[in-house]
Amino acid sequence: MKLAARLDRIEPFYVMELAKAAARVAAGPLCDAAQGGRRMIRLNVGEPDFGAAPAVREAVGRVAQGPTPYTDALGLPALREAISRWYAQRFGLAISPDRIAVTAGASAGLQLACLALFERGDEVLMPDPCYPCNRHFVTAADATPRLLPTGAAERFQLGAQQVRDAWTPATRGVLLASPSNPTGTSIAPEVLADIHGFVRERGGVTVVDEIYLPLSFEEHFSHTALALGDDVVSVNSFSKYFGMTGWRLGWLVLPPALVPAIERLAQNLYICPSMLAQMAALEAFRPESIAEFERRRSVLKQRRDYVVAALNDLGLSVPVAPDGAFYAWMDVSRHHADSWTFAHELLQSAQVALTPGRDFGATDPQRWMRLSFASSMEDLQEAVARLREVLA
Repeated sequence: MKLAARLDRIEPFYVMELAKAAARVAAGPLCDAAQGGRRMIRLNVGEPDFGAAPAVREAVGRVAQGPTPYTDALGLPALREAISRWYAQRFGLAISPDRIAVTAGASAGLQLACLALFERGDEVLMPDPCYPCNRHFVTAADATPRLLPTGAAERFQLGAQQVRDAWTPATRGVLLASPSNPTGTSIAPEVLADIHGFVRERGGVTVVDEIYLPLSFEEHFSHTALALGDDVVSVNSFSKYFGMTGWRLGWLVLPPALVPAIERLAQNLYICPSMLAQMAALEAFRPESIAEFERRRSVLKQRRDYVVAALNDLGLSVPVAPDGAFYAWMDVSRHHADSWTFAHELLQSAQVALTPGRDFGATDPQRWMRLSFASSMEDLQEAVARLREVLA
């Protein structure tokens, strides 16, 4: 069977390959309690351990008792209005519900945005490292993701001068993430404003993945790119801050002129997001739900503080402390020459699953490894104890 040539430019999702390896070890004698084994601690997948808020879970049973028809392709009007109110309350921004498109997860949102904005011959500037699926959405639109190397001095984010120097006649725009997966670092608001100003002058588009924005820990970085104007495309999600990963629900905030194009694509590609998930998500904006999410954000900050200090103490250097999300991007070169091999060795020796850097870019991926601190403090402490034992 002949496959489309674009598949040659889309690499495997190595996060999932490592997860499969962890599952095999977890099913074997090393993790068999009857044989003296110990359970696998999975710090490789970015999934909060909290789950959906109680009011969200309770809503599902009620909604399922009635009709569950298709909704508008752009989502339930009531949910778009609730998201609009959230921007007003959280960021002091007046975002019209008409600019909000509810999507089948942030992944669907990014796919829709890339299909609407990019085409063959276009290139899109992105930081290296970055979340692999984001660049593959660009590739799936037949455009070219152009990764620009970043380092600790830049907080692993693009700088305005770097964007200026890299811009070519083929460049269509930038796709950024703040806070970022895998680094947990954000773009300083003044830097983002500088980048967007330049992109706007060149007639390009600024797309910002903000799915971790509500999980910011530092006030300086708790600013949405939407404050820069209504020509920014923002991608967001109910998965991370709202704890609804498997519900597959996200949203876009769009320039007004882009809304009809996104609606047309959504009608044909997805029909609509899950009606059940949308109705339940309305409960995520209740005051008691928001209070619970804020409590969880505080818990994640405590985990961040513990993990970063512990990893640095182990010689697994975290050169930039994450200011959001729930990832630590650590340099493992003091202990191993190749993070992919190292990750597989740690499955066997420590029964700890981490994510090697090869998924996230081409700049020294063998040097880097990502740890997710979305798991409980007990798991994190046990994982650190096992790593200390192995590394000693």
